[in-house]
Amino acid sequence: MANDVPKSVWRNPIHFLAFGCGSGTVDKAPGTFGTLAAIPAYLLMQNLDYQLYFWLLLASFIVGVYLCDKTSKDLGVHDHPGIVWDEFVGYWITMFLAPAGWLYIIVGFVLFRIFDILKPWPISWVDKHVHGGFGIMIDDVLAGILAFAALQGLIQMGL
Repeated sequence: MANDVPKSVWRNPIHFLAFGCGSGTVDKAPGTFGTLAAIPAYLLMQNLDYQLYFWLLLASFIVGVYLCDKTSKDLGVHDHPGIVWDEFVGYWITMFLAPAGWLYIIVGFVLFRIFDILKPWPISWVDKHVHGGFGIMIDDVLAGILAFAALQGLIQMGL
């Protein structure tokens, strides 16, 4: 399915943010491109105190519920493929407490994309049964938590 990009993405700041600052407008794999677009922001966040990083994650989630809900309602499409703010937050969760360095950025990216695409239980259940902005966000939050756990496990094993 082609990602039909509504013109409002370029006119409405809420839609622009929900579409990951435009990164979700690509035709193929908008979630992957959205996750890639989350990396520059992560680079700015990675050296924050862990408590500040946590509060920023929480604020990004809360804002994301609003952005995703409003945009999906405005477009009349639940979880339009171009809405990728959830990928931003999921990736940032994955990278919480990760050491600095491109190895961790890349491994975190791969792990998050695996969990987000495969949607193992309970992510698959949540994806099918929870709707609205919260539903759009929560499956990626869960993918981020599982990817976080996997990344931290790899780090503990000597990655």
